[in-house]
Formats: sequence, C-alpha cells, structure tokens
Amino acid sequence: MKILIVDDDQDLSMIIADMLEDQGHEALHVTNLEETYELLEREKVALILLDINLPDGTGFELCEELRRVSEVPVIFVSARTSEDDKIIGLDMGGDDYLAKPFSLKELMSRINSLLRRTYGYGNASKVRELQAGEDNRILIDESSRTVTRNGEQVSLSPMEYDLLLYLTKHAGIALPKEKILNEVWGAFSQVEPSTLTVHIRWLRTKLEKDVSNPELIKTVWGVGYMLQGESNL
Repeated sequence: MKILIVDDDQDLSMIIADMLEDQGHEALHVTNLEETYELLEREKVALILLDINLPDGTGFELCEELRRVSEVPVIFVSARTSEDDKIIGLDMGGDDYLAKPFSLKELMSRINSLLRRTYGYGNASKVRELQAGEDNRILIDESSRTVTRNGEQVSLSPMEYDLLLYLTKHAGIALPKEKILNEVWGAFSQVEPSTLTVHIRWLRTKLEKDVSNPELIKTVWGVGYMLQGESNL
C-alpha cells in the first residue's frame, strides 16, 4: 500500500520509509503543506503519517482540510506531547496519535492496526455478495480483487474495481460525486466529474442486466450515486 510521510525531519522520514518498504509498502515523503497538496492532487494514498509542526503551517490544518473531502486514515506523529495537542489532533479527524520519540515497532504496529480496520489488510479473505435483481448474483473477492457475475469472472480495470468496492462498502448511502472522486481517485485530485460518469457506465454495462434500468448502481439526481442490494458472505 502507498503510505505518505509528511514531516520536515528528513533523517527520520528516511528511516520510516525504509521500514515501510521492508514491509512491502510504497513510501512517499514530503516536507511541507504545499508539497502535500500537490502530491495529493495526483496520487491516491492509503494512509498518511502526519507531523504537526511544518515549515508552512501545521498538520492540524492539513487534517482539517482532508476531512472535508476524504476519509484517508491519518496518524499524527509529533514531538508535541501535551494532552491538548492529542485531543485537537483526534478531534480534527486523526485516527491515531503517536508522540516522538517512538519505537519503529510500535509505529509499524499502529500502521498495521489502522490498515486492518480500514481496508481489512492482513485479514482472511473477504467475499461480498451483491444481488442486483433476479438472477444477477455478483461476488467481490477482496483478497484476489476479482469479481464474478453468476459464476463467470468479470474483467474490470483497477479503477473500476476500486470504484465498485467503494460503492459496495457504502451501500445504501447516496454518495455525492465529489466525495466519490476524492475517495476513489484521491484527495484533491483534478479528475473531471465526467470521468466518474464514464466509469459508472462501464460498471453498469458489465454488471447490470438492463443498463437502461439499473438495479445495482442507482443515480441519485442532484447528488451522485448509490449502490443497492449488498449482503456479505
């Protein structure tokens, strides 16, 4: 998974990046808020390690802005150890707070725990079942990232799969187009809304019995889209 380190301490960031890469993750590193916003416009990350004291602002500002558009997990990693700072960080939407100095083992443990809670990372295979009308049974296997429809595998692009899984995890909720774009393509992404429309059409073509009358992925006029009919195995 792709993990972003936002910290102006270059030496510590390199040590953390080496640890993450040893564990099979891809580590990205930026040193200030400007670089972070620029990176998040073009990259989708699975988790952010966020320092509070940055050269051009604070991690609190970034977390607050992120929570307007994204649910990406955030762990504050900071030399600020007061109870007030921890409360502010968590209240602003941080998922965890680790004070410097810390052990790399503890940091990795917290990262793995948060990834498991958010994505099911490291858990046993999870299969989701979607019933999209009569005689239209869809299974999503998260471990292999495969989708079958009535027993036959459906060929989906990586982005089509990510979009379908995101809609499935939020089944029954009317999701605004902007929120879907931010969560699937990445926070602050510059993807046009028409890109989402095209991917929805492709998914419907592959998964719906009648594309002109979709039963799985519904359009919520004036809002966005909603997936119906999820049940987990």
